[in-house]
Amino acid sequence: MNPGISLPIVEAPARGLRLRLNPFLHVGEDRLYNPLTDLTLVVDAPHYASLRALQDAEKGLEELPSEVTDALARDGWLVPADEDVSQRYRLKYVSLEAHTVCNQACYFCPVSLDPREDHFMPTETYERIIGQIAELGEPIEAVFMISYNEPTLDKRFVDQVRCIKEAGLPPATLTNGSGLTPQRVDQLVELGGLRYLSINLSTIDRERYGKERGADHLKTVLRNLDYAADKPVGERMEIVVLGTGDVKHQRDFEAISERFEDTRFLISQWIVNDRAGYLQLGLTARDRDKSLCGCDHMGSRPLQHLHITPRAECILCCQDYSETTVVGDLNRSTVREVLEGPEMARARRQVYGLEEAPANFICNNCKFALRRHNPR
Repeated sequence: MNPGISLPIVEAPARGLRLRLNPFLHVGEDRLYNPLTDLTLVVDAPHYASLRALQDAEKGLEELPSEVTDALARDGWLVPADEDVSQRYRLKYVSLEAHTVCNQACYFCPVSLDPREDHFMPTETYERIIGQIAELGEPIEAVFMISYNEPTLDKRFVDQVRCIKEAGLPPATLTNGSGLTPQRVDQLVELGGLRYLSINLSTIDRERYGKERGADHLKTVLRNLDYAADKPVGERMEIVVLGTGDVKHQRDFEAISERFEDTRFLISQWIVNDRAGYLQLGLTARDRDKSLCGCDHMGSRPLQHLHITPRAECILCCQDYSETTVVGDLNRSTVREVLEGPEMARARRQVYGLEEAPANFICNNCKFALRRHNPR
């Protein structure tokens, strides 16, 4: 435990438990979020003021009425003092990358600097992992079929979608669209579609597209998207316009929005990030002199996500292109064993500042890391 963090402990008479503040809470200006329960308390919510006073060390647990203490414990804001909550999780998202291959070299992706050796996960391994994920019974909102690859390059792509759906899980994919052929679109619609389909499209200027992505795929991509635009390929269908937030980025967003107006596609504008220091562009980490106290990258990566590489290893985060923080190996362990195992628990404690992390820890350079002032 980091000696700079002091969590108050008090007896809860009604429960017969000694309690402490949950160490994984995310603290905002006007809200508190618990990634282990997916609950949020806002300013005018019952017990917000009491919990905020505890969090800010303005009040001790022993000062709270027992009914307030019990309510906060029931909803997970307080946890048993003698429990190692770093073994807890609430799995909402899985990234299962079936292969390492990509057919582009985008300026905003580490693949452009250091492409990986080709490797395809055996189908038997893929199906076994999907089965183990389904057995967890967790509130999973999406099984993403990508990390740094192009998922549609896999000849098994549609079969993989079918495997995920037959397991009762929601498939999701991010793609550059080059392999989203009319035939595949029809097959996906026949299967009932994806939970989420995201198209990564940064410009419809052909010259710039080829220059920024290292491949002249725009004509093929637009043909595929035009075919998919009015079909229920996904419950949510989105085109993400990536850029650096400059005038050119805004113009690209407007042009793509106009081209796909009145289609099923929602158009979003995202600013690229530096992938925890791997790239020299876009959004980057700030306040690096402050201690780590959590992760806010589409929720909490160590508590709500599981990232699985094509070699069936589990890594802490999608930002970790070099796979520096391996938290489990599904060639030797089950998904449940990894999620409840010591490597993952250690990573959670390090992300939330409960245990000192190594100097090269991925979160130290990440824009999405939550930070607190170092104790004096």
